[in-house]
Amino acid sequence: MSRAGRGPAPELPGEQQLREVYAGILDRAPEHDFEPTLDRVREVCDLLGEPQRAFRVVHVTGTNGKTSTARMIERLLREHGLRTGRYTSPHLRSVTERIAIDGEPLSPERFVEVWQDVAPYVHMVDQRSQTAGGPRMSFFEVLTVMAFAAFADAPVDVAVIEVGMGGTWDATNVVHGDVAVITPISRDHERWLGHDLVDIAGEKAGIIKEGTTLVLAEQREEVEGVVLAAAAEQGARVLREGREIEVASRQVAVGGQLLSLRGSGGLYTEVFLPLHGAHQAHNSLLALTAVEVLLRDGGALAGEVVEPAFADMHSPGRLEVVRTSPTILVDAAHNVAGIEALVDGVNEAFTFERLVGVVGVLQDKDAEQILSGLEPLLDEVVVTRSSSARAMEVPELFEVAVEVFGEDRVHEAERLDEALARAVELAEAATTGSTTGAGVLVTGSVTMAAEVRMLVGRD
Repeated sequence: MSRAGRGPAPELPGEQQLREVYAGILDRAPEHDFEPTLDRVREVCDLLGEPQRAFRVVHVTGTNGKTSTARMIERLLREHGLRTGRYTSPHLRSVTERIAIDGEPLSPERFVEVWQDVAPYVHMVDQRSQTAGGPRMSFFEVLTVMAFAAFADAPVDVAVIEVGMGGTWDATNVVHGDVAVITPISRDHERWLGHDLVDIAGEKAGIIKEGTTLVLAEQREEVEGVVLAAAAEQGARVLREGREIEVASRQVAVGGQLLSLRGSGGLYTEVFLPLHGAHQAHNSLLALTAVEVLLRDGGALAGEVVEPAFADMHSPGRLEVVRTSPTILVDAAHNVAGIEALVDGVNEAFTFERLVGVVGVLQDKDAEQILSGLEPLLDEVVVTRSSSARAMEVPELFEVAVEVFGEDRVHEAERLDEALARAVELAEAATTGSTTGAGVLVTGSVTMAAEVRMLVGRD
């Protein structure tokens, strides 16, 4: 239930400490601003006794679907009775979500303790780097080290590690994954990874290590060629979607979809997945295969383990219904491939008389392509912005939206709460006296999804 109208919840001592620690870490270089070096992360890990070697690892990269796939892998592992660590990014509500043990984010108190454990070594490496004319460790580098330390201390049996950006030079790439998973590769973070898909694929293929088994989503031909060459160079075994593994069938079901998945160990039928969209079916195939490889060397998993694990899957902020009457959907799609998957998922799983969008986009994204992808789906759109410092200003986004939708279909609101209220009003006013045909879709960035989840009391 939302706390709207009741004032803010009192801040607990642990939360106050967390806020102070997070502010200090956030003051470092942001996670999207990284240098092509792993030296600083390796140095801190060496000082800590190499915590990243204390557990088995499934390493996940790609462009879209990384977080959902990582969450699915972790849930399947946990259903087998293993102690798990999960490191994902970005977070929706609290930075503690990024580091989870046994499916639960670190408590504020534990997050602070982990920082206090690693801080002396982080500061030592900061000083060495700055003395040599380099920078302090970045925000993402520090969080990555904290995740490794927390997992080693727990201790966990397996850690599912999601790459932050790219692969080769990502801070997480000091691990040696027993299994590497590469979700579909497309263009994103082009300012840092480049515009050429072949170059992007080469960067992401950097997580493939000697002796690793690679689980590879279906890719464009030029992308697959780069990844397969990298796998061959490392002597890695490869399981490819559409070749060795496949989504054999899927059908829409109430609250999700019913799947038949052919993994490396055989065919699993009538698997219920409470998530919408074909892309989530493909993510589930990658997750299933990764766990088959890790636990059974490619052999079949028990149905009595697979079925309850998948039935319990959830992926916050990914085509998620956060309110009904009218239906409010949030999705963190922020690039062309993500928008395409979102549109297909909405068209397949929902029937609206009228659907109004609330869209905010970050400055480094292609707003015109994002809005163009949404245009056939939405009757009207309210453009706004999240609280992110990287958010595109509303007047600028409004101009782009008018070019795509036409002036009569575009509205603007400086504040997200005002934009959401306006979208609900527009959706309900145009339906035939029933809120069941009215829908609102909030998308464009992770921060948009996160902030609307909080506005409606989802967190």
